[in-house]
Amino acid sequence: MKIDLNYFYLVLGMGFVTYLPRMLPAALLSKQKIPKVFIKFLSFVPAAVLSALLVPGVLMAENKLNIGFSNPFFVATVLTFPLAYKTKNMFVTVLLGMGIVVLHNYFI
Repeated sequence: MKIDLNYFYLVLGMGFVTYLPRMLPAALLSKQKIPKVFIKFLSFVPAAVLSALLVPGVLMAENKLNIGFSNPFFVATVLTFPLAYKTKNMFVTVLLGMGIVVLHNYFI
């Protein structure tokens, strides 16, 4: 069996390109004092990214805006949000959301 070295170089290059953006800021900024304003700004990044990923999936059904009872993901989101806010239990919230989507798809 002959191994093509091009694949090895490709994987090595992908690893380097993946590692470089993570290593450079850590190496260059390790001795720098980061301003508190910038740290506060960075604290909002996870919520912004999560919102950008989830909101289109919840509000868009069949490639159009659907904010109504016919969208099972929107219904599940609206009904599970109070439970998630009150209990802060992700397992129960996900189970309830999945159950609502299944019930909505089969019975409505």
